[in-house]
Amino acid sequence: MQIVFLGTSSAAPTAERGLSSIAVMRDGELLLFDAGEGMQRNFIKSGLGMNRKMKVFVTHMHADHCVGLLGLLQTMSLLGREQRLDIYGQPRLKEFLEENMRIINFGLTFEVAIHTIEKEGTVVQERDYQVTCCEALHSVPALSYRLDEFDRPGAFNVSAVKKLGIPEGELYGRLQRGNDIEHNGRTIRSADVVGPARQGRKIGISGDTRPTDKLIRFFSGCDLLVFESTYSHDKHAKALETLHSTAAEAATLAKEAGAKKLFLTHFSARYDETSALVKEASAIHGNVQAAEDMKAVDVPYP
Repeated sequence: MQIVFLGTSSAAPTAERGLSSIAVMRDGELLLFDAGEGMQRNFIKSGLGMNRKMKVFVTHMHADHCVGLLGLLQTMSLLGREQRLDIYGQPRLKEFLEENMRIINFGLTFEVAIHTIEKEGTVVQERDYQVTCCEALHSVPALSYRLDEFDRPGAFNVSAVKKLGIPEGELYGRLQRGNDIEHNGRTIRSADVVGPARQGRKIGISGDTRPTDKLIRFFSGCDLLVFESTYSHDKHAKALETLHSTAAEAATLAKEAGAKKLFLTHFSARYDETSALVKEASAIHGNVQAAEDMKAVDVPYP
């Protein structure tokens, strides 16, 4: 699993930072969280690929988080995308996309399925992972997202199985899936040749929000948390006014949630560089980095 930051500025882009967008590459599938205006340029530069299995999750209906979807869809069509694209967001997202696509009148070379999120909870559940959402606290209705991989089967002891004379094929698969088998008149227990289940990875993405107790619970135990830190602590009054967070508040929430690693993002354009915000957050949480446009981060298994 790898995270690629495609845009890390807040409402206004800067020369170094585009508007909000985060790509998560996992097992050949791309999960995209938000699509700020112009994000397709960094999408192309990153080499993520325009014609792969892909889902898009939008946190809220502010231009710096959703307007880039229009350009992304058109760019995908111009580059010949064929695979279906699934987009998830609040009810206004469907209206926004359908009306703008009607007005601009650009044709698509692929199917777009727009899924409306009506309540908190599970948004997508696949065979080996799920994406859930939680209400965020912002100036418009907003969501935070969490990606959880399900536990993987334990390590399969191939040498032990071979010593037992079990032929490769169906019996191997049954043991790996946790089923006991019968072979040559004896029972072979899966637990004897398969180790304990291995934890999957957990990633949280805040979108725009104030810190809340609900989000502390929602992000509990994340291996990596990406949380907005629009302002430094000296602009706390501004954060309260605009319903954003400071770097210190992001770090406090991450610490209380038990998140192992914190990435700060969504920086106000007033900050030419982010070392002061990282320093502020690092005084509270022991593992903090600042997101940068085009920065790629590997997410190892626990």
